[in-house]
Amino acid sequence: MESFRREVREWLSANLVGEFAELRGLGGPGREHEAFEGRLRWHRHLARSGWTCLGWPGERSVEEQVIFHEEYAEADAPAKVDIVGEGLLGPTLVAFGTPEQKARFLPKIRTLDELWCQGYSEPGAGSDLASVATRATLEGGQWVINGRKIWTSNAHYSDWIFVLCRTEPGSQRHKGLSYLLVPMNQPGIEVRPIRQLTGTSEFNEVFFDGAVTARENVVGEPGEGWKIAMATLGFERGTAMLGHQVGFRRQLDAIRAQAPEDERLTRAWLELHVMRSHTMRTLNDDPGPEASVLKLFWAGWHRRLGELAMDSLGPESMIDDNEWQRLFLFSRAETIYGGSDEIQREIIAHRILGLPR
Repeated sequence: MESFRREVREWLSANLVGEFAELRGLGGPGREHEAFEGRLRWHRHLARSGWTCLGWPGERSVEEQVIFHEEYAEADAPAKVDIVGEGLLGPTLVAFGTPEQKARFLPKIRTLDELWCQGYSEPGAGSDLASVATRATLEGGQWVINGRKIWTSNAHYSDWIFVLCRTEPGSQRHKGLSYLLVPMNQPGIEVRPIRQLTGTSEFNEVFFDGAVTARENVVGEPGEGWKIAMATLGFERGTAMLGHQVGFRRQLDAIRAQAPEDERLTRAWLELHVMRSHTMRTLNDDPGPEASVLKLFWAGWHRRLGELAMDSLGPESMIDDNEWQRLFLFSRAETIYGGSDEIQREIIAHRILGLPR
């Protein structure tokens, strides 16, 4: 594994030069607006060199994925632009897609020729996805979609969206849902940005008014959408989280270098090591409810780090726009997106601890 670590480190050193060197540290949650076109060129450069989709079956071992994500973060390489396509939809299609779907979509996900976003949450169905009301009906060989999705990351950059929608009239909760692949560039779709506390707009509302997609663009059978959607969410927690933890450590080190001694800094350091240990312990497991433990842990930890940064750095942290102010503001969203803390606690209580509902 050390030879592979050296290979990754040397490749990043040799390639993060020129225009790509100027992208170091840019992008990521709350900062997706930063140098998007440049980061897209970088991500395509990664693809041409074989450094995308490492987590897909048959690509790289778990150990190699861990090394890549850690070295990528240590190099301060720019955030990738299509985590949804590479990290969520790609593995879902590998597991559940038809041969035709795999041939049509996977190569363009790998090369970044098509970018993806996720159509799950709705104004009346945030973490409670079983309440989605967006509907689709089969008409003349194609699905016709009407409804509204919200908190759709990078919809304004995306070419396609996978949509969880209700396809059986009168169905309720988990039944009657389907998982559709829908092109974004059509008259029946409108994207409206949502301005955040940070002043940026990486989240969007997406309106479907007679939007269409081909009949064959359903993953799994019609009505199996809940099963497919939950499988997609399972792929959301994995080796990439170790790269995020390297970023967390860098933020913590920077705060420690500027702030007076505070026992909370020591506690944060200890908790970060616990987070890494838990992640490593569960990497080889199939995605399951244990992922909720990690989501609850890291989201709360990062939010507390933002609060600690503001407290430790004092009034200066409140003046103008700065890294710590953005951390404080955006990390509050992390306890909500990807499944709110309340939902994660419900999953842990019922599916891990076996507590009654």
